[in-house]
Amino acid sequence: MTRADGTAAVPDVERDATGEKLAAVRTLGVGAPVLAFDVGGTDIKSALFDADGTALGLRRTPTPIADGDRTQVLLDRLEVLAAELRAAHPEVVPQAVGLVVPGIVDADAGLGVFASNLGWHDSPLRDLASARLGLPVAFDHDVRAASWAERRLGGARDYADSVVLVIGTGIAGALLVGGVPYTAGGYAGEIGHSPIADGPICACGARGCLEAVASAGAIARRYREATGIAPDGAKDVIARAAAGDEVAAEIWNSALDALTMSLAQLTAVVAPEAVVIGGGLSRAGGALFDELRTRLAARLSFHRIPALVPAELSGNAGLLGAALRARELT
Repeated sequence: MTRADGTAAVPDVERDATGEKLAAVRTLGVGAPVLAFDVGGTDIKSALFDADGTALGLRRTPTPIADGDRTQVLLDRLEVLAAELRAAHPEVVPQAVGLVVPGIVDADAGLGVFASNLGWHDSPLRDLASARLGLPVAFDHDVRAASWAERRLGGARDYADSVVLVIGTGIAGALLVGGVPYTAGGYAGEIGHSPIADGPICACGARGCLEAVASAGAIARRYREATGIAPDGAKDVIARAAAGDEVAAEIWNSALDALTMSLAQLTAVVAPEAVVIGGGLSRAGGALFDELRTRLAARLSFHRIPALVPAELSGNAGLLGAALRARELT
């Protein structure tokens, strides 16, 4: 299949990288129609939200690859995706666009300050996207937008002061204070890169980052390095630990200790009412949540222990957050 310009059309992808079907998107409720894009290092999730808040044309397509700064190829791809969504649903006229990206993001200035896997430095993504798409653009960090969606629609809706923690290949976080995201120019919420030990060296170059010890990716990597056996992800390591594998048990225990240390620091400094945990590792259920509750209570004393709450919006939180932010412009 080709487009009018002769280039190959990007097919809809019905399953994500793990083989799972894309989850249905929770409705936003009544409001202005908007386009929403959740950009990641490997793929882009996109949809057109109608006046009832229903996601139309939800799809996941590859993030374009280019040497160095990927700003221009990303804008090219967003323009194509927007045109395809609008052509498929001509009765829905979007009033604004929501665009969320990873890395360090200064939402107020509209800048992608830094993203190692996308190659940009101080890229004026908001204004460039607005000029390309012909609509006002709400621009934000992907996990901060996800936290806003969890606050409005999901697991954080009952907690004005909360932390949203996404534990997957890496660990990302966002802070909500008084019901409002705390950004600090885009530098707040880097919980995955908070130090909890003297080692190992993290991919970011720092030592002992939480992500290097306790992310799902790190748990699987550490088991492979220790045994020479490639597990089927972190869930496999957790299952092996439960079955009596001593190496797996030690790795899982150290990951829980690291997460407990990070949550204890957040509790002492920020005192959130809740920590909302999403990402692949959250599917460990009681093996994660029950253990963290027990360990956190044992480590702290007079502190207000936060509720540990599963995220509710699955992998759609960033896209929903982008749409919610876009509606704020209308």
